[in-house]
Amino acid sequence: MTELVATDPLPKPKRDIAPILLPITLALVTIPLIGSPSTWLTLTAASLAMGMMIFIMASGLTLVFGLMDVLNFGHGAFIAVGAYVATLVLAPFAASVQADSLWVNLAVLAPAALLSMAVSGALGLIVERVLILPVYGQHLKQILMTTGGLIVAEQTLYALWGPQIIPTPLPTSLRGSFIIGDVAIAKYRVLATLIGLVVFIAIQLVLNRTKLGLLIRAGVENREMVEALGYRIRRLFLGVFMTGSALAGLGGVMWALYREQVHASMSDELTVLIFIVVIIGGLGSIGGCFIGAILVAMVANYGGFLVPKLALVSNILLMVAILMWRPRGLYAVTSR
Repeated sequence: MTELVATDPLPKPKRDIAPILLPITLALVTIPLIGSPSTWLTLTAASLAMGMMIFIMASGLTLVFGLMDVLNFGHGAFIAVGAYVATLVLAPFAASVQADSLWVNLAVLAPAALLSMAVSGALGLIVERVLILPVYGQHLKQILMTTGGLIVAEQTLYALWGPQIIPTPLPTSLRGSFIIGDVAIAKYRVLATLIGLVVFIAIQLVLNRTKLGLLIRAGVENREMVEALGYRIRRLFLGVFMTGSALAGLGGVMWALYREQVHASMSDELTVLIFIVVIIGGLGSIGGCFIGAILVAMVANYGGFLVPKLALVSNILLMVAILMWRPRGLYAVTSR
């Protein structure tokens, strides 16, 4: 057994690249099955865009659980609220949305997205103070409280806007596709992919390269010690919860534009999908959540093209396969 000298550098942990290779392997395996290179490229581009939107919605949930140990089954409410807020903001500016100018369209979309994040973050503040604070460390009560909150939020949306589907058309400049040879890549999917990558990089930088991220991670490991140094961990955790809620609101805006519709029950169909992604990635892992979202989107798109009848259960089958390989997810960061 070798001994370390004081001047020797600390050994670096080995990087686990096996999960990173999964999306690449899946993409390569499906090339001969799909047959047409142009169709494969179109499906791959669609999978990346869909994966980025799912990641934005799921990243808030995995942040809250990984850093705060909170099971928030009401996360879908923030998604729906964000989508409705954006719809209300965009409705009076229909002329700007229909303008055939990218800058005019973005000038309307950006404030709508920011306001949606602000409202969702403020709602997160209320939920954390009212529902989460009394049940910290009690997972069963967290599930009951947040599920009840989700039901109340959904019924409130029904009461305000009714059960009808509200159309949310894409801005004119984001309609259509970029045509590269025989490959068609939707313009909105390119924008969604870029936004998802920016969110992923920003979260990683904040958590791993800033003092704020260091304090949050230290508070997870030893809350009492960090508080003894004069830092208020409760406020930091409140900020984490509000950030997760705001990300859900942003994801709701992007998903509403992707589907071009908003309805009060959209949180139901997305909550299960988000939890599948978080479980696949490893509870609390941002990197695992990122890869898991891409895998879920790829399986949905490739599977829907190759075997349409299996498309409805593809996510469940993927989760079962991943958990049989790694019972704690791709990148588990907690033993809970």
